[in-house]
Amino acid sequence: MDSELVQARFAAMAPFLDERLRRLVAAAEARVLGHGGAAVVARATGVSRRAIALGLKELQAPVGLAPRRVRRPGGGRKRLRDQDAGLEGDLEQLLDPYDRWDPETPLRWTCKSVRLLAAELQAQGHRISHTVVAELLQQIGYSLQGNRKTQEGSDHPDRNAQFEHINAQVKAVQALGQPVISVDTKKKELVGDFKNSGREWHPKGQAPEVRVHDFVIPELGRAAPYGIYDLTENTGWVNVGIDHDTAAFAVESIRRWWRGMGQARYPDATQLLITADGGGSNGYRVRLWKQQLQELANDTGLTISVCHLPPGTSKWNKIEHRLFSFITQNWRGKPLVSHEVIVQLIAATRTATGLRVHCELDTNTYPSGVTVPDQVMAQLNLTRDPFHGEWNYTIAPMSAPNEMVIT
Repeated sequence: MDSELVQARFAAMAPFLDERLRRLVAAAEARVLGHGGAAVVARATGVSRRAIALGLKELQAPVGLAPRRVRRPGGGRKRLRDQDAGLEGDLEQLLDPYDRWDPETPLRWTCKSVRLLAAELQAQGHRISHTVVAELLQQIGYSLQGNRKTQEGSDHPDRNAQFEHINAQVKAVQALGQPVISVDTKKKELVGDFKNSGREWHPKGQAPEVRVHDFVIPELGRAAPYGIYDLTENTGWVNVGIDHDTAAFAVESIRRWWRGMGQARYPDATQLLITADGGGSNGYRVRLWKQQLQELANDTGLTISVCHLPPGTSKWNKIEHRLFSFITQNWRGKPLVSHEVIVQLIAATRTATGLRVHCELDTNTYPSGVTVPDQVMAQLNLTRDPFHGEWNYTIAPMSAPNEMVIT
């Protein structure tokens, strides 16, 4: 009968008891029962007789414990890293990134999951499970992390000076009420029912189905969106090409922007400032880029100045984070099944700060491999800036342009 009463009382209180209170309550029941009470309580509650004996001692001479403390300082099982002196060092040796290239390292070509780390540590004689490996990693300051794009390549000694030069040029041209644009080609996209990164809302179980493999569909090919971002007006123009991303395509995109948007916004413009990356179809080493800009200057009557970003800083281009990033957000999770879909999704891009985008499809062909001979380059009305003339230069219209033959 005593056993049943003890069991009922203990079961009612058990949800509210921690380790210390369990042994104290069990010890109190045993002391009330008197001789043989510890055995009865142990059977009724499941608390060991050793714990009950410890509880009786604490009741007779209470040990001062810090508030909320269950055990005395130093009580409980010792940490595995304290029991096994070499464990932490062996684990960090397995995590050393330089070991990936060491032919003697067992995990050099594997993902360092906690299960694989635990298996390797066990093979070295350590008694450890994958859950304890995860806990130990957190204790020694590790966490799951992805890659970060922070390495920008070569750091030119005049990188900061070039940015200051670009900033000064942009402010000066804007102060005169003349147009300033940032240009670049967005990442080429496969056209078709391919996976597009990101997620959007759909009824449960009705996610769009796309192809498993990203092989080009010959009749659709790839789309190359070339963007022009107006730094003053916060507007974008995107020319979606279906052929090669060449300098001729880049300049044709700027020409279309000028005729369709720029000329109306800047009717009194006499000059145009272009900020561009140092590479790609509008790179500072590309001869065809300069030759095509000369033709654009002749056609429009604009004096065109170009400032290229220094090497390794393409992601600092204004168009990247003021236009392209919002286009990517707008079409996230949507398969780009056709050129029309791409154009519509780009044109629908809006921001709370007032960004508006015009987009159109360019079905022209732009052959690759076009070379510009030295005699044509010599005819260009090009003036290089005293500061890094390879990055900063101006192309003025020719009063009577000669016929420039390129191959």
